[in-house]
Amino acid sequence: MDTTVADNLIGALIDGRYRVRARVARGGMATVYTAVDERLERTVALKIIHPTQANEPRFLERFTDEAKVIARLTHPNVVAVYDQGTHEGLPYLVLEYVRGRTLRELLADKRRLAPADALAIMEQMLAAIAAAHRAGLVHRDVKPENVLVAEAPNHNLLDAVVKVADFGLARAVEEASVDAPTSGGQLLATVAYVAPELVTDGHADARADVYSAGVVLFEMLTGRVPYEAERPVEVAWQHVDRDIPPPSRYVPSLPPVVDDLVTRATRRDPDVRPSDAGTLLTEVQDARDEIGTVTAPARFRADAAPTVVVPRYDNDATVTMHSAVRPPAVPPERPAWSKLPATHPRPRDPRPYIADPAPSGGGLKGLKERVLGSPRGRLSVAAALAVLGLLVVIGGWWFGVGRFTTAPDLVGVQKAQVAGLVEQSGLTVRFDSGRFDEKIAKDTVLVQNPKAGQRVVSGSTVTVTLSLGPERYQMPDEAGKDATLATAELASLKLSVQVVQVFDDLVPAGSVVSSDPPAGTSVKPGTKVVLKVSKGRAPVTVPSVVGQPLDQAQATLAGLGLKVTVKQQDNNKPANTVLAQDPGDGAGVEPGATITLTVSKGPAAVAVPNVVGRSVDEARQILAQVGLQAQIILQAGNTVRAQNPPAGQQVPPGTAIGLWCFG
Repeated sequence: MDTTVADNLIGALIDGRYRVRARVARGGMATVYTAVDERLERTVALKIIHPTQANEPRFLERFTDEAKVIARLTHPNVVAVYDQGTHEGLPYLVLEYVRGRTLRELLADKRRLAPADALAIMEQMLAAIAAAHRAGLVHRDVKPENVLVAEAPNHNLLDAVVKVADFGLARAVEEASVDAPTSGGQLLATVAYVAPELVTDGHADARADVYSAGVVLFEMLTGRVPYEAERPVEVAWQHVDRDIPPPSRYVPSLPPVVDDLVTRATRRDPDVRPSDAGTLLTEVQDARDEIGTVTAPARFRADAAPTVVVPRYDNDATVTMHSAVRPPAVPPERPAWSKLPATHPRPRDPRPYIADPAPSGGGLKGLKERVLGSPRGRLSVAAALAVLGLLVVIGGWWFGVGRFTTAPDLVGVQKAQVAGLVEQSGLTVRFDSGRFDEKIAKDTVLVQNPKAGQRVVSGSTVTVTLSLGPERYQMPDEAGKDATLATAELASLKLSVQVVQVFDDLVPAGSVVSSDPPAGTSVKPGTKVVLKVSKGRAPVTVPSVVGQPLDQAQATLAGLGLKVTVKQQDNNKPANTVLAQDPGDGAGVEPGATITLTVSKGPAAVAVPNVVGRSVDEARQILAQVGLQAQIILQAGNTVRAQNPPAGQQVPPGTAIGLWCFG
């Protein structure tokens, strides 16, 4: 379907019921629009097949059969099918309208997902595909473009709702082409996710969907597809000739359990893959449980200390560990060869013994006389006093001065320099949670405790408060959310909310149409945010007046209580013919709204060229080039001698110019 045809569908009424509002996406097989079911007054998605896919004789029959099967597939993770039919020979489906974005758009925004988020999305995808497998239906085209993700208000992907679309659509197109008498059959799949057996023999069963789901999980974890090449056929044959690499080859931090999951799902031999999506779903749920208990503590695991090998145990494993406390040792009996030698008597002093002339007194007085009465005793006492004095001096210095240091001045210092300055002072540093500051740059020290120059004990901790920079929040995307929830979310970001009620053709009443500032804008606390909240469809539907005379169009619009403004422009249409209108056909407006009509002023006037002195043929050619006609009044020769109207006169396009030819 080319762009012109697609645009012409906007505003059209399909099957007397579905009013097409806007084009959402264009894929390889179909184009998707939003539409309003005017019978049930609800917004739906309308998927209409491209003419290139619908030109086979049996396609419509195949498409109708597949639509009936899909319509019976009821599951909360499957995009529901409401209706099917044909419009101008092109089959279409009417589907549940899911407010969200495709997994492809989500990956384009986030590049890759954390293992927990990827497995949470995969679990809901497989639940939908498993329901189809139980009903005997194979998807055949599992890829991010066919997965819709409706994020929760908290933007946590663990709380998102995932829905899978396009069940059976690839099969309807492919089987119709196989039945076509002039077609050799075609393989309809996306080569980045195609299973090897689809490439080699065109066979697809539930295991082909398992392979494609494994490739989608690989892309969610790594932010890329496994294989790339200049031509699609080269990518397809890489699936046949090579094994999908483990995701950790590109993201080394991934846990082994997700490597094993991707490897099992994408084995080239379908007989050794999980038999269907339900089996793979069980493995994904087991992996989610293991991710929740194993990988969470790993975020806080410290690096191993150098030169020390420490055995590591999984947190969720029950192990028997020997006590690290060494039991008191029983000293072994000393062997004979290690016994100490016998004590020998001290050698006698060679000097003769001289008895004291009189015995000394007992008690302390006697001890004093004995110690101080000899040179050796007096030397010992002096040495002891000297050591004691030295200990007192050193102790006094340590407790009074030596154990203290001075806290460095850190205020205004960048975070990267703080640790070095603190270590030079023999201290340690601790960063608190920080605080916002409108003037001080982020990661600059605002406050320290103890303060600069204060005496502190060596080894103490200096607590540092860093600037978090100006307090700013990213404006969330509130479009489509309930107004009450959106107001509460913005209030939690310290923003001031003003609600403005507006009419909107597509957004249900009570839901947010748009915000000012728009989503993604950086805002500070207290910023005024204007939320435009839908009042539902406007009471007056604007009719199409394009092609009508101006007076008729004005009368039609005035009859609906609408005002008209007119803009004129040159055009080949007759004067006062309506060329365009704004708002367009089908738009909802309030009574008294102004409709702008662009009206033709008629064809622009043409200046008559001078053809006097020219041959008849030259005169005809010159007049035709400016949109005028040559009318021979008198031809008595081949040279134009006179013309009417004369040269330079302004005339309407197509005017006949009379020529008199002589000689």
